[in-house]
Amino acid sequence: MEIEEAISKPARRFRVLVVDDDDIVTRYLHASLRSAGWAVVVARNGLEALDLHDKEHPDLVILDLMMPSLSGFEVCRLLRERSQVPIIVLSVRNEPCDKVRALRLGADDYLSKPFALEELTARMASVLRRARAGVEPARDTQRTVGDLSIDSVAHTVNLMGTSTRLTPTEYALLEELLNNAGKVLTYTHLLNRVWGSSHSYEREYVHVFVNRLRGKLESDPHNPKFIVTVQGVGYVFRPEGERSRDIARDDAGGPVA
Repeated sequence: MEIEEAISKPARRFRVLVVDDDDIVTRYLHASLRSAGWAVVVARNGLEALDLHDKEHPDLVILDLMMPSLSGFEVCRLLRERSQVPIIVLSVRNEPCDKVRALRLGADDYLSKPFALEELTARMASVLRRARAGVEPARDTQRTVGDLSIDSVAHTVNLMGTSTRLTPTEYALLEELLNNAGKVLTYTHLLNRVWGSSHSYEREYVHVFVNRLRGKLESDPHNPKFIVTVQGVGYVFRPEGERSRDIARDDAGGPVA
């Protein structure tokens, strides 16, 4: 069943945790998402969000950034330490630095207020699809690339005996790179394949998630041998972990080859 259909006519009610201190926003989302078939729980501050996450085990979190006592950035970081639950930030803050910071802390997507409900639900469907991909039967559950072992069911990577779990979005990006190993994939291609066409111009998503993957896949993330930058174009996954001398510098200006 397609995720979009599952949201409107779910075999089970997917549970979303809405975290926002604005009563107007929470009432609107609670009513709208319930009518679309979601089970909705609401937290009005960061501490309540962490408590409800542990009790309710939501399938998805919608998170505001500007909250008293515990900011959404801190909640995002703490949630990511606890689980791989998909997180969509929904905030009035729309500066690129805020978006990059949230993505680096573990958010899967970022939508600025004011927002259209249709766009929010489309993004919810997209991140949920990536999350649910991990529970579908897989033909090849294990892949080995040099010192790297990837489990496509558990969404874990094992590098020289150290196992790390990937978020659904991190795994979706890695899978796209793996399935096209040795090919240079443009920013637009990766954005369309992993996040959807609505993100076609948001290169910062790719930069941030590649760096997140490098932190989990590479023995030296600042000198990567698996996910290599092709300056101004995109990225290539080197199937044998071979560095390439024709690729000079990474996105932050550091050495690659």
